[in-house]
Order: sequence, then structure tokens, then C-alpha cells
Amino acid sequence: MVTEATAATTSVLGSAPPALDRLKSLLLEASDLSSAASVLRWDQSTFMPSGGAAARGRQLSRLSEIAHQRSTDPGIGELLDALRSYAENIDPMADDARLLAVTRRDFERAVRIPADFIARDSAASSASYSAWVKARPAGDFAAMRPHLEKTLDLSREYAAFFPGYDHIIDPLIGPDEGVTAEETKALFKTLRVALVPMVRTIAEQTETSDACLRKHYPSAQQLTFATQVARDMGYDLTRGRLDLTAHPFMIRFGADDVRITTRVREDDLSDCLFSVWHEAGHAFYELGVSRDLNPPIAGGTSPGVHESQSRLWENLVGRSRGFWEHYYPALQREFPDQLNSVSLDTFYRAINKVSRSLIRTDADELTYNLHVMIRFDLECDLLEGRLAVKDLPDAWNARYQSDLGVVAPDHSNGVLQDVHWYAGTLGGGFQGYTIGNVLSAQFYNAALRAHPEITADIAAGRFETLHSWLKDNVYQHGRKFGVHDLVSQATGSKMRIEPYIDYLRTKYSGLYAL
Repeated sequence: MVTEATAATTSVLGSAPPALDRLKSLLLEASDLSSAASVLRWDQSTFMPSGGAAARGRQLSRLSEIAHQRSTDPGIGELLDALRSYAENIDPMADDARLLAVTRRDFERAVRIPADFIARDSAASSASYSAWVKARPAGDFAAMRPHLEKTLDLSREYAAFFPGYDHIIDPLIGPDEGVTAEETKALFKTLRVALVPMVRTIAEQTETSDACLRKHYPSAQQLTFATQVARDMGYDLTRGRLDLTAHPFMIRFGADDVRITTRVREDDLSDCLFSVWHEAGHAFYELGVSRDLNPPIAGGTSPGVHESQSRLWENLVGRSRGFWEHYYPALQREFPDQLNSVSLDTFYRAINKVSRSLIRTDADELTYNLHVMIRFDLECDLLEGRLAVKDLPDAWNARYQSDLGVVAPDHSNGVLQDVHWYAGTLGGGFQGYTIGNVLSAQFYNAALRAHPEITADIAAGRFETLHSWLKDNVYQHGRKFGVHDLVSQATGSKMRIEPYIDYLRTKYSGLYAL
């Protein structure tokens, strides 16, 4: 392989040598295997009968192990070495140069992880998810405790493959996110200083009613309306689909197969609508990646940047006044008995109601990050051994009481509510939601500077200009650039918290007397 790869680089520097095609072929093979495993995970979360859990866990374990073996094939390392001179003699920002740089980083990280760990981790994750689907509605934390203890052990084992970290959660956050645990804590501290006074001021006022959202809304009609709006926003149903699941997610199988899921509660209109538009935001990112890019750069930059898109479309667009000036009449036509007597102002205030709530995914924009901070702190405590899994429910309730003034009546609305700890590693995931919130405002501001007409477009139900700006400045680049470079190129500055704080203050000053 080395001899073949070396010989393959004898073409004129600056033109793509045959070795690059061979490398792309190996990378595509590994990507296809991972995508096949993703199809099984999607099915497990949507249509698979509960009796298939054991076999599905075995299948996912085997596929994940094979995919990992392909992605750590020594031939990839040899081809990367053989292509080093080619990479050094082309534009460092060119697609090929970025492909080689990101592939080397991914490869050097992946080879640290034994294939048997990948198999064990995948099997444990599959078993844990299947158990969680049953345990959450029953509020049965005892059933999940052994699964979570195993997940904690596996998460610590994973972190140990990357010695030299300052904090055990750093390897779990991963290099793509571009932040460490300490930087995340600093971000949270700054946010808390800005958010807590606003939440406290609003809590002292007369509570806004959201009763109009709590009437009976038939599932089929909710799905019809949410799907049509997602299509208006730009979700292409010839390249995706919408299905039901216990915890909404987006999943990518290929450039033309990016699917989203949601859940429906007939006594809460907002749950389905905003989760559909949240997941559609994720899908827009993946569907907007340039066709010229190959795995592993043909995908989103980082969890935080990905969340910036879901939160942008869910909140800055989907909860905006202008958006509902256009869509509220259509929603009233869909649900005349429930909404014809409800004014736009009442509805707008209801979907933006600030309250100290129990459920993260239902939380308003002001309190949402407090939910994230609680989870991040508990993850750190678990990983560092300050908190045992058996004591997690009590620690959870104590933090919710101290931070939000509420206590869950059961584990379904408490420690079992999020799927993340029960379907993957523990640690390194939740901070992406807050980073996404911060970046959503920064990207949106940059789009408005370039196209001030976007606000009026949204009020008219037109999203092409915003979608095109995001595609040109964020989506098309895939993983070519790290978070800091991508944000700087798109917005003209590194990640800044000020646009997000300004957005929240402006919006909620109009809704409440701040």
C-alpha cells in the first residue's frame, strides 16, 4: 500500500493524484457503513417493534465495529502520509486540503479507540435506549440505573483514550466543538449573570396564560400544518421525511436522504410545531452541504453550529411576531374551534411565555440555558466521581429547586426526560445547545446586515433569502472549517455572546416590563 500510494503522488503537484481518489473511496466506504447503522437506529426509534430490541442491538454493534475498522484502516494513514506533499502545495483552504486535514485529525483520533470498545459501546447504547423508551413513561429510574452506570463507565473509558486533558469531559466534547470545559463554564457564567435577573423580574409579574395552547388539537392536523410550514421554510420532502418518535431528532443517511422526527401531544400545540421546525433546521444544514465535498467533510461542523440552525429556525424565525402575522390565520383555519376567539397577541405571548418549567425541550428562550447548565454540571459531577448514579435523581431535583424553583413530580418529568444520557456517551453533548443559541443570533444578525429585507420576507411567508444566505455562508462548507473560522468568515467576528443577549433583551422587553 505504501509503495502504491507513494507512486500515486508522482503526478504534477497541484492536480489531484490517484492516491486521493483511493483515499476518498476508503472514506466513502466507512461513511456508507456508518450510514447503514444510522438507518437501523432510525428504524429502532420509529417503526421497529419492541421485540426486535435484542437483535437490533447485536446488528448495530457489529455494523459500528466494522465501520470503525474501515475508518481506522492503516491504508488511510499510509495514503495521508503519501499525500502530504500534495496538501502542502495547494491552497490550504481548498476542498482537497481541508479534506486531508480533517481526515488526518479524525483518523489520529479514531485509531486511539479499540474496535471492541466501539462494539461494546454501541450494544450498550442500543440496549439502554430500548429500556428508556419503556422506562420514561413509567417514571422507572430504577430500571435505567444499571444502564446509566454502564454508560458512565464507558464514557470514562472513552475519555481515558485521550490522556492529557484538563477535564475529563474535554475529550467527550471533542475537537469539533472548539471549546473546552473551562471555556464552557465561562460562557455559562456570563450567560447566568445576564439571564437570571431577567427571569427573576418576569417571575415577579402576573403570569402570562398559555391556555390557548392546551386545548385539544388532533395529531393529524398538527402534523399537516407543521409539515407544510417546514416545506415553506425549505424542507424538501423528496429528500427527507417526517415520522414520529419518543424524542425528536434529525438523521442523515446521505446527501439526498435527511430525515426528521417529532412527537405529538394533543393537549399541547407547541410541542409538535416547534420540534418539527427545530429538526428541520438541522436538516437544512445537512441538505445544504456542497455536493463537491466528500466524507468526512460532507456534514455539519460541530454540534454547537448544528444547534445554531435548529434554534434559529425554531426561535428567531418560528417564534417571531412577523412569522405569526403570516401564519396565524392559517393556523386558525386549521383549528377554528380552538383559536378563532384567540387574538394574535394572546397567541404570540403564549408561545413566548417565560416560566420556571420542568422540561428542557418545552422551555422558553430565557430559561432554556438554565436547563442546559444543570445537565452540564451534573455530567461533570458524575464523570469526576462526586456524584453516584443512584443519587442522580435527588441531585437533579435539588438543582431544579435551587435554579428554577420547581421540582419534578416524577422521574418522567425529571431525570429521565432527555434521551441523551440513555442513548450514547454521558457528557459533552448538552453545551452544544447553548453554543447554538449564542451562534443563532450571531448568524441571524449577519444575515440581516446583508439582507435587511429578511424581516419583511418572513412576515410574508418567504424564506428564500435567509435560507440562501445560510446555505452560502454556513451550510455549503460542511466540515471544511472549524467553528471559529466558520463563524468569523460568516459573521466577521469570532463567537460573541452580545448579539444573543441583545436579542433576548429586545424581544422580552417587548413582552414583559424589564
